[in-house]
Amino acid sequence: MSPATQTASPSPSPTPSPSPLPAPNINVDAYRATAARIIGAAVSSDQAYNRLAYLTDHIGNRLSGSDNLDNAIAWSLMEMNRQGLDKVHAENVMVPHWVRGAESLELLKPTQRKLSMLGLGNSIATPAEGITAEAIVVRNFDELEALGERVRGKIVVYNAPFVSYGETVRYRSGASRAAKYGAVAALVRSITPVSLQSPHTGAMNYDEKQPKIPTAAITIEAAEMLQRMNDRGERPRLRLKMEAKFLPDAESANVVAEITGSERPDEVVVVGGHLDSWDVGQGAQDDGGGVIIAWETVRLLKQLGLRPRRTIRVVLYTNEENGAKGADAYRDAHRAELAKHILAIESDSGCYRPLGLGLAATAPPQVRANFIEIGKLLASINANRIAESGGGTDINPIVKEGVLGASLNVDGTRYFEIHHSEADTLDKVNPLELALCVATMAVFAYTVADMPDNLSGPATGR
Repeated sequence: MSPATQTASPSPSPTPSPSPLPAPNINVDAYRATAARIIGAAVSSDQAYNRLAYLTDHIGNRLSGSDNLDNAIAWSLMEMNRQGLDKVHAENVMVPHWVRGAESLELLKPTQRKLSMLGLGNSIATPAEGITAEAIVVRNFDELEALGERVRGKIVVYNAPFVSYGETVRYRSGASRAAKYGAVAALVRSITPVSLQSPHTGAMNYDEKQPKIPTAAITIEAAEMLQRMNDRGERPRLRLKMEAKFLPDAESANVVAEITGSERPDEVVVVGGHLDSWDVGQGAQDDGGGVIIAWETVRLLKQLGLRPRRTIRVVLYTNEENGAKGADAYRDAHRAELAKHILAIESDSGCYRPLGLGLAATAPPQVRANFIEIGKLLASINANRIAESGGGTDINPIVKEGVLGASLNVDGTRYFEIHHSEADTLDKVNPLELALCVATMAVFAYTVADMPDNLSGPATGR
């Protein structure tokens, strides 16, 4: 509509102001000295970094079903027992066991070269001789739909630029949409904003109504090169080889330990991260750091002799990356006591500089008021923000059962540069930032576990 034909529209109604929060029902002044002790102890200790260094350097990446994950579980149990944590035990879980096998990608025409790639988790294999076919490049699903049957017999390359992880990751499961039109394989531009010829893996899922075709991640550089060749009409030709397969489900376990509450031991604050990782890099940021943050929270509180009124339980979940069986298993094993779970905090966004905690926008106003008040205890390290988002894959099953969920929020500006890649290694972890993450989670967990009233108020229970 041109300006000449526009009609006047009524002035927009003013945006209503959010309802004021109720007064907090916690006296944070009573916790200032304790919070300062926790922060001081966390930042003056190298135990968190040293433990993460052992996990990454001596055990390494930890895909579900692997010996490395089994070794990490055994080591965690041994160390937690040595530290004298309460009720240290493993809760058995059967997990999917996908293995990558040998894999390769070659450009055959219009020139010849090897291309870096990583098969996507849960993908099927190619035939032993591989799949050799013309590549056809699309930037989004709309372009695929417009091509339709013209992709039959071809390898579809999704060259979708990174917008955000939540938005762009859907292309990782684009194989079935390509298979619907007869594509023989799919390649996905790695879900990352930057690349130094580094492919990023991750889980994909098939639509059971469509044929299953092999699918892998390629680098930004390769995707853009194939795009240019495609746009010039050069009809690039590729050979993809993958040996990926599922073995029978494997035995695994969630690792659980706690500091038992002094007055209300049946009321529980859960802190946790996931011990498994992808089979590349060292799983340092995803989620070795998150595991160590949660683990160090309870170890540090025990060292300081701080036993809160309620129980603080650390859970090192298994199989977050390609199945979330550990999350479901924890819910099922503890279903009878979920009504007494006061809060669950997940750490699975890396161990960069902490900003505070995320709490779902739907959380009760009284809870938000209390979180904001507790955040004041972390103002000295600038970790006092309470975002209107919170949760995570491992706590989602119990959150759906009514447990209050939160997440450790960090400055993850560079997280997806290394996420699910060979570059997720210990050198990307700053020891001080890791220690500050421990301090943030420990102060929140301890204060919530110890506060005389409930988070949602004296009279309303949880």
